[in-house]
Formats: sequence, C-alpha cells, structure tokens
Amino acid sequence: MVFATALEETFKEEGNTLFNAGDMQGALCFYTKALKLSHSQAESAVLHRNRSACYLKLEDYTKAEADASKALDADPGDVKARFRRAQALQKLGRLNEAFLDAQRCAQMEPTNNTFKEMLRLLGAQSQKKVTIQMSSTDARVQQMFSLLLDPSAQPSDRQKAAQNLVVLSREEAGAEQIFRNDGVKLIQSLLGSNQEEVVLSALRTLVGLCTGHQSRTMAIVNELGMEQLCGVMGSGASAVSLAACHLLQVMFEALTEGMNREIRGKDEAILPEPSRELRSMLRHLVEMMPASSVSGPGRDSAINLLVKQVPRKSQRNPDNSLTLWVIDQGLKKILEVAGTVPEMSEGPPLTDNSHMSCSVLLSKLYDDLKSDAERENFNKLCEEYVQHHFGRPGLESKLRAIQTVSVLLQGPSDVGNRTLEMSGMMDAVISLCASEVVCHQQVAVEALIHAAGKAKRASFITANGVALLKDLYKKSENDQIRVRALVGLCKLGSAGGTDFSMKQFAEGSTLKLAKQCRKWLCNESLPPTSRRWAIEGLAYLTFDADVKEDLVEDRNALQAMFQLAKSEDKTVLFAVGSTLVNCTNSYDVDKPDPQMVELAKYAKQHVPEEHPKDAHSFVEKRLMKLLEAGVVSALVCMGKQESPALTETCRECIARVFLALVERQEDRGTVVAQGGGKALLPLVSESTDVGKTKAAQALAKITITSNPEIAFPGERIYEVVRPLVSLLTLDCTLLQNFESLMALTNLAGISERLRQKIIKEKAVPKVEGYMFEEHELVRAAATECMCNLVLSTEVQQLYVATGNDRLKLLVLYSGEEDERLRKAAAGTLAMLTAEQPELCARIPGTTSHWLEILQALLLSDSLELRHRGVVVMLNLMQAEKSLAETLMESEALEILSVLAKSTEQSPISRAAQHCLDKAIEYGIIKKPEEGGEGNEP
Repeated sequence: MVFATALEETFKEEGNTLFNAGDMQGALCFYTKALKLSHSQAESAVLHRNRSACYLKLEDYTKAEADASKALDADPGDVKARFRRAQALQKLGRLNEAFLDAQRCAQMEPTNNTFKEMLRLLGAQSQKKVTIQMSSTDARVQQMFSLLLDPSAQPSDRQKAAQNLVVLSREEAGAEQIFRNDGVKLIQSLLGSNQEEVVLSALRTLVGLCTGHQSRTMAIVNELGMEQLCGVMGSGASAVSLAACHLLQVMFEALTEGMNREIRGKDEAILPEPSRELRSMLRHLVEMMPASSVSGPGRDSAINLLVKQVPRKSQRNPDNSLTLWVIDQGLKKILEVAGTVPEMSEGPPLTDNSHMSCSVLLSKLYDDLKSDAERENFNKLCEEYVQHHFGRPGLESKLRAIQTVSVLLQGPSDVGNRTLEMSGMMDAVISLCASEVVCHQQVAVEALIHAAGKAKRASFITANGVALLKDLYKKSENDQIRVRALVGLCKLGSAGGTDFSMKQFAEGSTLKLAKQCRKWLCNESLPPTSRRWAIEGLAYLTFDADVKEDLVEDRNALQAMFQLAKSEDKTVLFAVGSTLVNCTNSYDVDKPDPQMVELAKYAKQHVPEEHPKDAHSFVEKRLMKLLEAGVVSALVCMGKQESPALTETCRECIARVFLALVERQEDRGTVVAQGGGKALLPLVSESTDVGKTKAAQALAKITITSNPEIAFPGERIYEVVRPLVSLLTLDCTLLQNFESLMALTNLAGISERLRQKIIKEKAVPKVEGYMFEEHELVRAAATECMCNLVLSTEVQQLYVATGNDRLKLLVLYSGEEDERLRKAAAGTLAMLTAEQPELCARIPGTTSHWLEILQALLLSDSLELRHRGVVVMLNLMQAEKSLAETLMESEALEILSVLAKSTEQSPISRAAQHCLDKAIEYGIIKKPEEGGEGNEP
C-alpha cells in the first residue's frame, strides 16, 4: 500500500507538471493512472477535480461536469470543483444549474471577483434565454389559438392544436403565455365541443395551468365557474368525467397548499385568501350528489373528491371545519344517494360503485369528528333521515330507509347499528326478504348480510335469519338472490374466524358453500355484481383452511377473481384483498402463552385451536400456487385504482399479502419482475399504520436480497429510504428493526447520494442506538450499517468530534466473541483510521486492552478479520511514529513478520509487509539481511 501510495503521488505530480505545461492529454492520462491506484476518498476527489480541469480545456464539457460532480460527492465544500462544474454546465447550456453552483461558490468566497463576474454573466445569459423561449413559446401559443379559433380548420387539425396546447401548458413559460393571452376563455369554448378528444385536451391544459399555482387557479375558478366544471364532470362520458375530476383535484391541491404555505415577501403577502373558492368548489360538489342530471361516473368522481379533500390529513391538525360544514350542508344529500335503489324510478343514476363510495365518504366524515357532541349530531341527522322515510306510507320509502341503513352498516357501523335498532326496522328487513319482487328482496337480503357482519346483530340473525337465508338459497329461482343469501350464510358460518373448534355449521357445510361460490365466480354469464358477491362469500369462508386449500387448487376460480380485481367494479377490492389475506395467513395471530392455555383447559374455558392445514408448510404451498396463478399482477392493478373503495384498510390487505409473498427469498425476484416493488412504494404512505409497516417490511426484504438498483430503478431507489428508516422504532418488532438495518446497509454501500438521503432522514442516531441492542444479530446489523455510512464525511466527523465514546465502542466490539460483530466493527475502524488519520492517536486512550484486541484480530482464523486487523495496524503506523514504536515493541512485530512471509501474495501479506517497511522507514527496525532470520529493533 505504501508503494501504491507513492506511485499514485508520482503520477499526480507528473499530471500537474504536464497540465502547467499545457499538455492536457498527457495530464489527463497521468491523473487517470493515479485514480486507479487511489484508495483514499479525499485523494480521489482531488484527482477527479484535476481531470475536470483537463476536460474543460479539451472542451469535453460532459466529462468535465461528471468528474466535478464526483469530486463534490466526496466533498461538497470543494469550491474549485463546484466552480469547474459551473463552467461545464454553462457550456452545456444548463444555465439554471450553473447559476446555482456559481451562487454557492460566491457564498463560500464572497470576495472572489471571478465568482461574482460569472454570476453576472450567467444571470444575463439566463435572462436572454428566457426572453427567447418566451417569444418562441408566444409564437407557438398564438399559432395554436389561430387554428382553434378558425371555423374553417379541419377537425383533425383543431384536435392536434388542442393536444399541442396541453404540451405547452406543462411548461411554466407556455402556461403563463396561455393564461396571459386570454387562453382561459378559449378553453372555456373548447369545453363545449362535441369532440371528446378536444374536451379532454381542454381539461388537461387547465391541469397544466393550475398545477402548483395558487393565483392562476383562483382566477380560473372564478372565470370558468364551478358550475361549468361540475357540469363537465357530471357528463355521461367516463373519460371526460375522470379528466374533470383530476382537474378539480389539482385545483384543490393548488388552493390548499397555498393556504398552508408560509407567507414570505411582499408578493405572496398580497395574494387573496383562497377559502372562498374552496367553499364554492365544495358546495357545488355537494349539490351534485342528488342531482338527476349528473351521470353515475360523475357522481362517483364528486364523492371521490370529497373523500380526498374534506377530512383532515392528520389528526394532529385541530381544524375539522370543512368536515363540519359538509355534514351541516350536505349530509342529507349524501344520504339521498345512499338510499337510492337503482331499479326504482326515483333517485339519481348510480354506478355499481356508488353505494360503496358513499359508505367510505360517510365513514371518513364520521371518523374526522372530534367530540361526542359532533358524533351525536351526525347520528341524529342520520336517524332523522331514516325515520323520515321509514315512517312514510308506501313501500318505496321503506326500501329507501333500508337501503340507507345498509350503506351506513358498511361505513360508520356504529351509526348503522343505531339505525338498524330503530323500532320495526329489523322486522321489515326479515319480512321483505320473502317479497316476490326481486329488487325489494335484493335490498332486504343485502341489509341482512351487512347486519350479519356486526357482532351485535349476528346472534339475532343466527337465531332468526339462518332458516330464511337457507330457504332463499335453496328455493329462489333468481341467481342474484341466491348468491346474496349464500353470502349471508357464509358470514354466519365464519363467525368463529380462524378458530378451528368454533364452527357454526355442520362438518362439510362450509366446503359446500365455498364450492357454490367458486362456481358462481367462474360463471361469466352472471352480472359482475353477482360474481362480486361470490367473492364476498369466499372472503368469509376462507377463514376455514379446508376452503383455502380448495380455492388455491381451483386455478379457474383464482384467475376469475383476479380478473374481477382488475375490472371497473371497484367494490370487489376489499373482498379480494380479504380473501388473499386469509389464503396467505397474513393476518395477525396472537399465540397464547402455553401456561395460560393449560390454565384455561383446567378451568374448562374455551381455547382457540389452529387448523392443521394452517401450518407453515401448507401456507408456503398456497403462496406458491397463488404466485403461479398471477396474484402479483392482480395486486399491482388493485393498488393503482383511483376510487374511494380502495380504502386504507384495503391497502393494508394488499400490503399484508405482498409481505407474505416475499417471505421466501426465492420468490422475491418474481414479485419484483411483475411490478411488486413499484406497487409497494405508495402503500408505505397511503395505508393504515399497520399497513405502512407491513409494506415497509416487504420493501426491506426485497432490498436485502435483490439488487436495489434493479428492483427500484432511477429515482425510485431514493423513495425506499424513508419507509426503511420508519422501521427503526421501538413500536416495531426486532425482526423489522433487523431487516431495516440490513436493507439500509445495502443502500448505504451503493452511492454517496443514497448515504446523504439516509443521513437526511435522521437515520444515523437510530442506527447508533441499535448498536447497543442486546440481541446480537440486531447489534451486528447496526454496526454493519454504520460501516457503510462512515464512507460519508458527515458521519466520519461524528467520530472525530471529542466528548463521546463512539470510537471506544468500535474498538471494544472488535474484541467481542461474535464474529459478525467483530468484522463490522473492525471494518468500520479500518475505514475511519484511513479517512481520518487523527483518530489513530486516540485509539490507545479508548481502552487499556486496545493492543490485545488488535493482536487478536491479526491472529484470527478468519481471513477477513485478519485483513481488517492488519489494515488498522498499517493506518496507525502511517499516522504517527510513536504509535509505530508502540506496536513494534509488542508481539505485533512477530505476528506481522509471520504474515508478511506468507508464500501467497495476498492483501494480508502485502499490508503486513507495508507495516514492516514503514517501521524500517522510521528506523524502528532494521532491514533484514539476505537470508537473515528476521527483523530486529
């Protein structure tokens, strides 16, 4: 290593000489040779900086920028490297980036006139470029306007012009030109076009104008008016409705972000308050609920917007005024949608998803309430609405009341239970189950099913409704009624959950019910809603392991279920998710203490029993069969759905199944290849707390065994860091802590940018905390993670700082019995003493046993430990002569002599020889004579 270092210095000096002489190619050649020999991060940074200067002179600006960036990765405070990068970026035309670098240089050296001049030049060039761009953009905008306003233009040309306008609106210069040239009025006229593509282009252009721009958004809301935008969203075309919904979502975000942003400077301080526009938008959305002129997809889009925008994003925010306003102004309007029976003439048009979307919205509103008084008011309004319709004469009103109760039972179930307990309600439901009118019977059976899922009502229905449901299942001639009755029986039959000893029906009954569910599921002649009910049935029956086994063996049933999960019927998502959670046994099970079980048996209390087919070997085979059937692609599609039906609980189910699928190391590649890695990223931020943790753990497992750069390509790899750091808490299990540390170790070894991301997420103090963990695997994993993190200068400085025991801990861990921990600690020590030589002098002060610990490393049977030990020795000897004397006076001399004489030229023998060479250089020992016995002091 000493020879290599000397040669590297020679090449570097030769490169400097040639550079000063003007021979850039020659200098470049010697700097490159020196880089190949460099083992020091700091020295490599200098060489990269010098090469960058050569490339600038040779006008190879791309390579100049790349080398300057590498130098800055190692040392962000290198002002020369930053200036050279600014020069390269300027020549490459990336003026904004060049300006930022030049600005940073000027901040670091305020008196440097070169930096000031470059800043002035870049400012002028940037202004000129913007002016040219603006004039060019203005010309393109005017050209598009002319085509769109020309009545004689061909429809295809107008359509193309509208699409070009969308592209222009995505650039800030284009968006501003469209807005300033009265483009909003033109877009308003395009919204009335008969061509769907033109309307879509107009909506997408508005998205470009509004994205992240509060003042433009407010002006557009006021100019277009919410009535027109809601009218477009309520139109019959599904694509147009979705595009309008996306536009309104962007508008909401622009307005709310503006309200939450801190006011800085005069320009922002004079912006008007956007709350008036927000209220206007919410009022129009609420008014869309019962309007018969609004299409089903349009109404679903309005509900989706209310779900996303009204409840608080965090319970820590004390302001739930939007929720209270919507309840006050619109709860009864929402209940009108909830109570609509599509087969009856009265009521607005709905889709198959509308009732489920209403349930989600009602649940979100109820959960956002803060006090008992607010919840009581919500209950009272719902009860008044239900009572109003239930008490009116005529069957249609009673059906509306029952349908409303059914939706409430799926949403805020406490409210649903209260309305269900109203006088005469349950009797009416039971009575209507026997109706000869199919739609009446259907409403009643669905209400009965939703009531059966609630603990309060399950016992009542078991006593009074099972016979009725069985009768409907066996005797009804309508499959839609039969499948619903079957689901009711499935719910009641699964009341024991996974407890094998608590089965409600006779042996084999659940298997027969499940077989019928699978049969209906595979019957494509049935409407999707009926097939969805078949999956609902399986979601309950798959608590039984025999049913799970039969389902995974039925490839046709699995693929039919996956196809439905990918379909437009979003109400099926939770049922599919629950079924898969049951099949993969990814639900949480609290295993009772064996002593408590014995006590319970002695006291003749009930003890839950696990089904033999829920054993690990059976679960593993089920997972393999699900993977073969294409479960990953189904989960990926489910996670992409934009619907209120994709609730946080539903996302938790998806996360649980993903975690089960990546449990086996050999299956992780398949999951990643089919898009599972990408699908997990949204789940770590949009799920329940449990779901976020499960998704983060699945990401950790993938990152441990797969190449993270392949599993999460591009910028996506940086999104993985935060969820992994979130697992480093006491709320998580030790296994989750361990897997997170292992995954972060892999990421920290990839690049400086990733290490900086880990540092920014405040992971370093957490990793240090786990270095003290009692569990030896967790402690070793944390030390391994630190071993990679110390490649960053910021982390090295923590060890350089005085007044802490960080260095002492590494020295002591290097002497522990746990080999994995020793390797990690000794590796960290080797890197730190190489990068920060000043630490070498502090090692003897860490512990009186420091020399014994280093000698033990040299004598270890493990080649890896021996190598780490000899590198630490070399670093100590190179740092100070006094340290070298101390080492040579100990048994280390004899050990190093033996290691250096190894017949194999290994890194260990070479490093040992370098130690002896350094001792000879210091004059501590004599150079051995030819054929001599060894080194003598």
